[in-house]
Amino acid sequence: MGTGGRSGLRRGKGNAEGVTAGKGNADGVATSPTATAASASCQYRCIECNQEAKELYRDYNHGVLKITICKSCQKPVDKYIEYDPVIILINAILCKAQAYRHILFNTKINMHGKLCIFCLLCEAYLRWWQLQDSNQNTDPDDFIRYAKEWDFYRMFAIASLEQTAFFIGIFTFLWVERPMTAKKKPNFILLLKALILSSYGKLLLIPAVIWEHDYTPLCLRLIKVFVLTSNFQAIRVTLNINRKLSFLAILSGLLLESTMVYFFQRMEWDVGSDCAIYKSQDF
Repeated sequence: MGTGGRSGLRRGKGNAEGVTAGKGNADGVATSPTATAASASCQYRCIECNQEAKELYRDYNHGVLKITICKSCQKPVDKYIEYDPVIILINAILCKAQAYRHILFNTKINMHGKLCIFCLLCEAYLRWWQLQDSNQNTDPDDFIRYAKEWDFYRMFAIASLEQTAFFIGIFTFLWVERPMTAKKKPNFILLLKALILSSYGKLLLIPAVIWEHDYTPLCLRLIKVFVLTSNFQAIRVTLNINRKLSFLAILSGLLLESTMVYFFQRMEWDVGSDCAIYKSQDF
């Protein structure tokens, strides 16, 4: 798989961010500025054993590049720096821990906010579409259209609150169980970014709604399961914890999210979905 998708290791473009190679040192070895800066603090991770690493590769003179070998497992620190983004995406969809470590630790992605907003918009649109589908009204009056627009904003706010409750439930459980989650203090900022990135499966909600068919309810359930599975893997990889704790963290998030949904229902707010599994009777 790696040989067919090699494209990352070119002269001056060897690491995950495509940083140009630095000047040679006394040993005839040139390291990237990023790798040099990382020598004081290990900012990379081995995708195989999760051990810290100072650099991903070394650039020798005349463009001879060599991937760094992990001192712990004796395997390449990050083989994915050679791979095409499509192959990395496929491995991430398959929820491979190595692909998650590459994305979370060895690359710099600054799209967390945009991705979060876009995922919430997708979920809000799904709920708004369910609401409009259950309340058919052909009145062309401007007031009706204005009310429908505000229904979308309301669905966006509700989706945001439920997402927040889900994250708070996860963080609360991990904070209570922090002596078991890691040897050092968990990095909850990194975990939040990992959870946002691993929620990319919600983007599939729009195609599922646009191409409506008899299996749309099943597709929505599968999308929900896929997102939760991705969140599960993100927690496990980020904090380097076992599957049991990661699973319990997801359950805690779902429990608090379900409580939020129950509160909305008691307030007689039509939330458009019932937390873990989207309603099928609306289709």
